Amino acid sequence: MLILRPNCELCDKDLPADSDEAMICTYECTFCQSCVENVLDNVCPNCGGGFCHRPIRPVHAHRENVSLAHHPASTERVHTPFTVEQIRAFSQSVKNKHAK
Repeated sequence: MLILRPNCELCDKDLPADSDEAMICTYECTFCQSCVENVLDNVCPNCGGGFCHRPIRPVHAHRENVSLAHHPASTERVHTPFTVEQIRAFSQSVKNKHAK
């Protein structure tokens, strides 16, 4: 089950559970769409993978015990340990590999 991290790991923008700006990689690293497009070049600085939009968990259960109320989003804020310069260099080194 997705953790639904509450913030962009780079710019610290709030990304609530219903945000359509939240982007995740396969390891659930979470960044805002602006950082993914303008800084990261669609390359996760932590794993080198690409991003997709994070799904939105329903607020109310459509089926028993399956909702944000039953499985709330995380409140633990996460930040990437890398500088913007390190991220840009890393992105440049792997971004063309995503096209293959």
